[in-house]
Amino acid sequence: MAWRQMLFHTSSSSILVPFSTAGFIRFSTKSNPYLVKVGIPEFLNGIGNGVESHVAKLESEIGDFQKLLVTRTLRLKKFGVPCKHRKLILKYTHKYQLGLWRPRAQPSKPS
Repeated sequence: MAWRQMLFHTSSSSILVPFSTAGFIRFSTKSNPYLVKVGIPEFLNGIGNGVESHVAKLESEIGDFQKLLVTRTLRLKKFGVPCKHRKLILKYTHKYQLGLWRPRAQPSKPS
């Protein structure tokens, strides 16, 4: 009952709009489009903590960034990635898929 009163409460100067979302915060689970194309090197450099040392190995073995997002820990272990780095890669791939994290765009250096 309270929701109905809140949604349909009008004053003499306003127009009744059914199913109005006025007063509610818009929430979307989709992340904003990225300005910079994200690949394996940008992703691993964004993670930091020494994970960027595996860029060449993962690019040659996996090749595609979308494949990295679905790679599991045993496959990373087979490529020789240490446990701490595997945990970081898997943690940030999960956050990236949820739209909670993205690598920062590197500022261009003035020449």
